[in-house]
Amino acid sequence: MDNLALIDSFAEFKDEKNIDRITLMAILEEALKTVLRKKYGSDDNFDIIVNPDKGDLEIWHNREIVEDGEVEDESAEISLSDARKIEEDFEVGEEVSEPVLISDLGRRAVLTLRQTLMGKIAEHDNANLYEKFKDMEGELVNGEVHHIRRSHVIVVDDEQNEMVLPKEQQIPADFYRKGETIRAVVHEVNLRGTKPQIILSRTSPVFLERLFEQEIPEIFDGLITIKKIVRIPGEKAKVAVESYDDRIDPVGACVGMRGSRIHTIVRELKNENIDVINYTANEQLMVQRALSPAHISRMEIDEEGKQISVFVSSDEVSKAIGKGGYNVRLASKLLGKEIDIFRDVAHEEDVELKEFSDVFDDWVISAFIKIGLDTAKAIIDQDISDLVSRTDLEEETVLAVVKILKAELDDEDDNKESSNEEE
Repeated sequence: MDNLALIDSFAEFKDEKNIDRITLMAILEEALKTVLRKKYGSDDNFDIIVNPDKGDLEIWHNREIVEDGEVEDESAEISLSDARKIEEDFEVGEEVSEPVLISDLGRRAVLTLRQTLMGKIAEHDNANLYEKFKDMEGELVNGEVHHIRRSHVIVVDDEQNEMVLPKEQQIPADFYRKGETIRAVVHEVNLRGTKPQIILSRTSPVFLERLFEQEIPEIFDGLITIKKIVRIPGEKAKVAVESYDDRIDPVGACVGMRGSRIHTIVRELKNENIDVINYTANEQLMVQRALSPAHISRMEIDEEGKQISVFVSSDEVSKAIGKGGYNVRLASKLLGKEIDIFRDVAHEEDVELKEFSDVFDDWVISAFIKIGLDTAKAIIDQDISDLVSRTDLEEETVLAVVKILKAELDDEDDNKESSNEEE
């Protein structure tokens, strides 16, 4: 096999991998150097001349002529008698350049060359793939479910590039079937050895942001800006938006007529509840909007501005906290500050929980206060299962507390009624 025939035999790589001829020749040159180093110990005495235009290459072996019997390094030296077989007038000390055919390297070397070439092409492909997807981090991609495993799902794009959607990056309600098309964002791209690993995400706030850009033309065109997104994937999200054009209602544009725009996004997120909030630099107004649909009676902000105490009426406590505490948790993330919810007892007849210190242990009282429930009515108004999950108390303990608090409030109401009758 001559050099040109070898290149022709490697054309399959170029066609299959979509590699241009110049790149293929550069990879082939590097592969040849690897083979020469393996066979001769060094490629210092070889010149490889590549001609990308013709798709050909030449290998020249350069050696110094020495007296017969004085050859110490066959890679770098040639005897005078062997040199004169090439050209009769050679003398000792001169340099001989002799062409080398691939076939001269031996069958094993040709096999090694092919394996090396395949490895170099794979490295080239991996490098290109890494750069391509590294630039795509944060972008929305579509893919087809190829394999479903316990810890992750393998997704392939139109070019059959494999991407990984880990379990922790899936929305809890996600359920996949092989061949199904899914959307996600490129979360991160890492190298495992020389092979890139493309990690997708459907739980990232960036995924929700890209969906808004895709479904809301005003956001895509830059007329509405997303200031911040916070999520509890599959449960609830809050999106703060702002418009620099007073003629555009950012919340209305995002929600759409009868919720037509937001419903498309909600379905993609498996019915994740999305609150779209009109951003404002007014902190108190922003707190009110972030805790919607609850109505705030008043609030107190600490001197450092890191913690906000919000007071609401008894019938607004559950709205402010939200199912599973999601509403207040997301509001805190949205503002970047700790928000504590308290019942506003200034105009309500209620009993503070601390007054029951002779009935309940301190750790029980603390468990309720930590989640913003510091009065009897605040606790009674909550769902029992919700109280158990949020306080980590035993259901038996929660039921006992609620029973005692209800009895106490009923007694107070009876006493007041009796007092009114006497009057």
